[in-house]
Amino acid sequence: MSKEKKFYVVAVDMGYGHQRAAYPFADLAQGGIINANNYAGITDEEKQLWQSQRGTYEWVSYFKKIPILGDAIFGAMDKLQDIEPFYPQRNLGSATLQEHFFYNRVKDGLGKNLVAKLNRQPLPLLATFFVPVYFTDFYKYQGQVYCQICDADINRSWAPIEPAKSPVIYLASTERAKKRLMMYGVRAEKIIVTGFPLPKENIGGEHKPILKADLAARLSRLDPQGVFLKKHESIVDFELGRSIRPSNRALTLTFAVGGAGAQRELAAEFLPSLKSLLKQRRLKLNLVAGSRPDVKDYFSQLLKDLKLSTNKNIKIIFQANKTAYFKTFNSALRTTDILMTKPSELSFYAGLGLPIVMTEIVGAQERENRAWLQSVGAGLDALDLNYMNEWLTDWLNEGVLARAAWQGYLEVENLAAYNIPKIIDGYKNIL
Repeated sequence: MSKEKKFYVVAVDMGYGHQRAAYPFADLAQGGIINANNYAGITDEEKQLWQSQRGTYEWVSYFKKIPILGDAIFGAMDKLQDIEPFYPQRNLGSATLQEHFFYNRVKDGLGKNLVAKLNRQPLPLLATFFVPVYFTDFYKYQGQVYCQICDADINRSWAPIEPAKSPVIYLASTERAKKRLMMYGVRAEKIIVTGFPLPKENIGGEHKPILKADLAARLSRLDPQGVFLKKHESIVDFELGRSIRPSNRALTLTFAVGGAGAQRELAAEFLPSLKSLLKQRRLKLNLVAGSRPDVKDYFSQLLKDLKLSTNKNIKIIFQANKTAYFKTFNSALRTTDILMTKPSELSFYAGLGLPIVMTEIVGAQERENRAWLQSVGAGLDALDLNYMNEWLTDWLNEGVLARAAWQGYLEVENLAAYNIPKIIDGYKNIL
């Protein structure tokens, strides 16, 4: 194939998920990745509306931790984003209140300037959030639009109000997401199951040399007693193209907080139980603050309180710029053995051969991500964090985490970042 052509990549700066989906295409993004809520030339009215939506989401997500009242407020917001039961399969084409809200904002001018700007050179456009799909439809963007789905299952808002008439091509993260889009009225021929785009620096190309090498090293640390490998060694060696050799390096756990920073306090629950392993240098820990200085400060103070601030086996991952954060985080994943996080878009990082230890869900979409991770065998619910040293050790000795890592590698699509540009470039028959 000739050199891949450039296309527009439109995300939104809300949390991390939609920008994380856009990140792997930075090298192909015409004019760089465009954030629909913060781009050059955005009107003050548009920016104010976007900022109020983002601020409300982050405030409610963080406020959820307050007993009774927090749950009630979050529940009211989450109801707007609810995902209907999948069975019985039926027509769910009626637009939701959330969808009508954003469509009314589009009618008021949301996205009009951006579409007019991009129509000067109407290249293919990849959106990683549903609102840009609304305004490319409404204001008649002249190029082909693709929409990347960012969760394992989705609510009605991801589909346009009149999906049967929309020219948008959907890139579904899972087969479930494809079926859900069809229930919302999107035509089957407008949906391609691609998976979620994972960072190319963690894969290394279509033959996955980096991914395979990292997974081989990881399995040696996740299976210290050889319980998993005794059963599966030949197929693992064949698939990865190398034998799994014992590792002397300490196990590495990465704890990632979401964009709203709402679960930072969980570190205070599990860190005391891991103190001994950290001091004995049997465990390394990455505390991921993302791009939030308040989360970084919280982690720093917590380590001081626990007299762990000088422990060289603990690292706080923080970058004020989100793109720089993604690069730093992806680099840290190369030596990460266990990823502990809520089941957000990071659920798809199981495709890198990372076992996902899931913390409490935040929202309906994470409930579905959790169920999906469990269905493919790549995700495990965190148990009582006060005794994390005990159950984590048991999971290691029993080969549980090695099995989850292997299942994630096998079952979760990990080449979307390479396949999607081919689809956009006209090679739709590759999957």
